[in-house]
Amino acid sequence: MKSLNRAYSRLDMQRRYEAWFLRFGLADGSGAWWLRYLLTNPGRSGCSRIPGAAPAQLWATWFPRDAHPETFIQEFPVNAVKLGSRAQPFSLKIGPNVIEDDGCRGVIEARGKKISWDLVYRSHFAATLSNKAWIGFSRTPHSDAVVRGSIRLGERTFRGDPLGVGVQGHNCGFRHRDFWTWMHACFPQPDRSMSTLEALVYEMPMGLRFRKAVLWHEGRAYQFPGLREQVRDSGDLRWEFSGAAAAGSIDVAVYGRGVSLHRLPYAKTDCSGVFEVSNNSRASARIRARLADVPPVDLTTEGGAVLEMTGAY
Repeated sequence: MKSLNRAYSRLDMQRRYEAWFLRFGLADGSGAWWLRYLLTNPGRSGCSRIPGAAPAQLWATWFPRDAHPETFIQEFPVNAVKLGSRAQPFSLKIGPNVIEDDGCRGVIEARGKKISWDLVYRSHFAATLSNKAWIGFSRTPHSDAVVRGSIRLGERTFRGDPLGVGVQGHNCGFRHRDFWTWMHACFPQPDRSMSTLEALVYEMPMGLRFRKAVLWHEGRAYQFPGLREQVRDSGDLRWEFSGAAAAGSIDVAVYGRGVSLHRLPYAKTDCSGVFEVSNNSRASARIRARLADVPPVDLTTEGGAVLEMTGAY
């Protein structure tokens, strides 16, 4: 649903982060890209005492198949930001960069390199994973995104139709949670359809935890609101969990250890400092699903998943 990209933030908000991102694995298997359009505390011009905490930022991370990831971040002042009207289709511009409901363009220079992209994407499934009023939300406007277009990194160009498959997400909050674990995986099928799984766990007030997974398979969405975690290892980036509901059950294992494991600092919205987030956008995933009126389903991917963790339980 295109409305899932609609901005919550206003540029006068003093404590808020909001991010739109696109993660996709390349069709040739050579790597994955993570592009992130970020607003943070725009009403107070970011966090002036913290390096890397400007109110508007563009992130581009390249996850090559057999080498360590590279992240490039360019910062912008708040007067470089233009948010489209809520009455119009979604549009966010940060300097020369723009993200809309069905595509994004960008050009940034960081660490001595120039990165540019011109991408469009289409999908068949969208979901709201979490919507907790002032606490924040996690939305997925494109869960089974097929991406086409091009990205240029220095002298290297990635181009294709399709270029890759992945997820376009949108999240927002008054502050980042003390801990969270999130994953998304794509499973292309022989008939050219795609199954996806997305799962999220994070802390809430009064000692509560949010837990939910959504499986999209053969044109149907299966909701699993109560997950049971068997393994959560932030060091090796490993997550194993199960879920059960009236429509069936799932057993899931996601592995993010290896050369593609990446750790980056995120600025806190109260400007008190930073915290570390671990991400592998070339993770592997294995799912065993037992769904009503359907034979057991086994879904696997090597490098077609993303796994992210921060904080300790």
